[in-house]
Amino acid sequence: MGAEIFNILLSGTGGQGIVLASRIIAMCAFKSGFDVKESEIHGMAQRGGSVIGQIRFGKRVYSPSIPVGDADLMLALEELEALRYLHYLKKKGIVILNHRQIPPAGLDPSQYPQDISERVKSKGYKVIEINAGEVAKELGSSKVENTVLLGVLSLFLPFERGIWKEVLKEAVPEKFLELNLKAFEEGVRLGEEILQSQN
Repeated sequence: MGAEIFNILLSGTGGQGIVLASRIIAMCAFKSGFDVKESEIHGMAQRGGSVIGQIRFGKRVYSPSIPVGDADLMLALEELEALRYLHYLKKKGIVILNHRQIPPAGLDPSQYPQDISERVKSKGYKVIEINAGEVAKELGSSKVENTVLLGVLSLFLPFERGIWKEVLKEAVPEKFLELNLKAFEEGVRLGEEILQSQN
């Protein structure tokens, strides 16, 4: 993990489940023996408004807020939100970019930029692209989109697979647990495939 503190930024829109995803990551960090701080910032507390989650963990963490330019990794649940918060990332930071477009209120959908991945790459960031919504649908429910993304994210974090599963068991209602565990494993598998293809 190199640095004393590892900083993760989640970006997306209201209704995408960022708060729960942030808490799952923070709980994994805590159960892995790290000091952890977590916060969420809601631009607008309505569906479609901008939302970010910040998780910081290490030996000792004093503040829950990630300084601009200090995030090691961004998990972007929505493409335009990735662009909006790129300034938080370190040089050569990692972006896990979910292929989902939710045009903000007031933006004509035809004006939504179609080259976001290229824009992010052009700034020197490592980009892992995934259509988690499509994967989730193939597994049987669009509701596990975030769990697929957490599976991809887990490849970059120093938490054992068993801890992720333990936390998912605590965070997810029992009737959805099996599907979420499957979605997590599928995210891990796809993430490994993408990383191998990039090397």
